[in-house]
Amino acid sequence: MFFIGKFLKLIGKTKEAEGLFLNIENMLAQSQALTQVLPTVQNATREFYLEVGLTHEGFQCFQKAWSNLMEFSPGDIKDNQDVVRQKDLVPSIMNNLLNPDAIFSNNEMSLSDIEIYGFDYDYTLVFYSKHLHTLIFNAARDLLINEHRYPVEIRKYEYDPNFAIRGLHYDVQRAVLMKIDAFHYIQLGTVYRGLSVVPDEEVIEMYEGSHVPLEQMSDFYGKSSHGNTMKQFMDIFSLPEMSLLSCVNEYFLKNNIDYEPVHLYKDVKDSIRDVHIKGIMYRAIEADIEKYICYAEQTRAVLAKLADHGKKMFLITNSPSSFVDKGMRYIVGKDWRDLFDVVIVQAEKPNFFNDKRRPFRKVNEKGVLLWDKIHKLQKGQIYKQGNLYEFLKLTGWRGSKVLYFGDHIYSDLADLTLKHGWRTGAIIPELRSELRIMNTEQYIQTMTWLQTLTGLLEQMQVHRDVESQLVLQEWKKERKEMRDMTKNFFNAQFGSLFRTDQNPTYFLRRLSRFADIYMASLSCLLSYDVSHTFYPRRTPLQHELPAWSDGARARAPAPAPGSACAPLREAHGD
Repeated sequence: MFFIGKFLKLIGKTKEAEGLFLNIENMLAQSQALTQVLPTVQNATREFYLEVGLTHEGFQCFQKAWSNLMEFSPGDIKDNQDVVRQKDLVPSIMNNLLNPDAIFSNNEMSLSDIEIYGFDYDYTLVFYSKHLHTLIFNAARDLLINEHRYPVEIRKYEYDPNFAIRGLHYDVQRAVLMKIDAFHYIQLGTVYRGLSVVPDEEVIEMYEGSHVPLEQMSDFYGKSSHGNTMKQFMDIFSLPEMSLLSCVNEYFLKNNIDYEPVHLYKDVKDSIRDVHIKGIMYRAIEADIEKYICYAEQTRAVLAKLADHGKKMFLITNSPSSFVDKGMRYIVGKDWRDLFDVVIVQAEKPNFFNDKRRPFRKVNEKGVLLWDKIHKLQKGQIYKQGNLYEFLKLTGWRGSKVLYFGDHIYSDLADLTLKHGWRTGAIIPELRSELRIMNTEQYIQTMTWLQTLTGLLEQMQVHRDVESQLVLQEWKKERKEMRDMTKNFFNAQFGSLFRTDQNPTYFLRRLSRFADIYMASLSCLLSYDVSHTFYPRRTPLQHELPAWSDGARARAPAPAPGSACAPLREAHGD
């Protein structure tokens, strides 16, 4: 009968196929047996509805299948777990693969409203090769040895690109690096002192739990100041800094050397800063651009597309003039300045967005600063310093007709969206690799079963008998193991940039607040028309019924048979 139903669907007899599928499903459900056939039929019914456009009925079918599953005990499900795990009963949470080149929206925004496009330089217009972080790590390590008198033995440590991820917090006083979620809870298993993980028990004792109070968190810009004891590493340049901090901590710990963690943090921070300020990084890149800069013709294509549609464009970067000029000549061409209406270098963001006192200075073709008072920002010229308030006065570019792109959530985007009403776009290079991982069959299967386990634990906890409780404990253990597995898909130490075990990361919380849209690179814009409207997905609130979920999860768990809350049968029986 089942194959007859599939044949009827194939030849277009949709009504007849629907009736046959439902009859088979009802017959099997009444048998009260958890077998392979029932979920196969339920899946066929669901797929039938989705294929003929009856989406609501398809989701209702899945909810019904899940509700049928809830009629069984934990022991029954455990004994037939191979049936529950197979994809006919538990549909994939990701039937459609995610596009790594897509643009994702936190807030509805139409490009037809955007008249002016602004850009940061580093990791926005230009991307760097893996060699750059090694350069920064080695240069800062040598500065620690030569200028801060650190042991020469730390030179044995090399940069590990697979150690840290962006968005981590560093406790300056305790010298531990960790991942924190959107609710200020530490993800246990991701706390590192040096290069070694700190046991969960020690973390809980250290923080009297796993929650970090607000007064201990980093300040608005992710810095450790004004009594805050933590620093959040938000930009891509911070990856070698985290690695160097961990390596030097590791050396002191392994050699039983007494040291002050606050001094170590400051010295490493100053050394990383000096790699930039003293021009070490800039000179190295300019001397070998092909080694350090990833050539991408898409950058030129994006800028040309916007120019062809009459859009105004500007550049605001903290990098110096000659460095930006050589990089832009390499990736865009000698005429790169013709594409921009305003170019501002060494802007000192985020101070640029808040300090009203610093005037603009023009930089001539030889890189010399001129003392002329600036009455107009001219196309083709380069300006240094200045402030946003003067920028707005001279250009008249205000409000939601301006869209600015940057990679640093705090320094590039926060003030613009909170104080000035600009639209903002975050460039998150890690997004592309994470989406590719999420598209793998192994990840999809793991996440599907992890979600199913969570649903089973939620609904089956009402069963208080010994056998059921043992099964629930096994499921909890398996759930923890699978959470660790999903973390390792992305990074063995810290997992995904965007998620902790279950919650969004603190990084994602700030990204969602300060960025209207986000993407892996500017090249993603090439796939969209300049009048395209980005609509954020309506993600269900916890009290709303998720479309993919089961109807049962939106209700309170049913009381266990025989419990005080279970409905009593009539005196005459069923």
